[in-house]
Amino acid sequence: MQVTPELFLAIFVTATAIAVLLLLAGGFQSNPKRFAARVAAISRIEAKLDLLLKQAGLEYDPYRGAPAAVVDALKRGKKIEAIKRYRELNPVSLGEAKAYVEGVQRRAGTV
Repeated sequence: MQVTPELFLAIFVTATAIAVLLLLAGGFQSNPKRFAARVAAISRIEAKLDLLLKQAGLEYDPYRGAPAAVVDALKRGKKIEAIKRYRELNPVSLGEAKAYVEGVQRRAGTV
């Protein structure tokens, strides 16, 4: 079966929705065993998505298109610095820069 980018996107969206539902269904429980089971399930989903990406010849780069200075600051855990760097490079408001940086963080899974 040929995995097209459209098919991959559909699978990715479905898997992400399942992962979110698993977390919401009990991720906030105080039972550590249940939480660990959910983390394990999400890890399996991530492994399957990585395999699909590889098979489809696609590369997922959450930082693609982001300025290098912003990426560097985010990788060092310096969100405020990343916002400043983005504003230095683009004529945007503080709110717009913050929204952009948080979007990059969401894609990278660091929020």
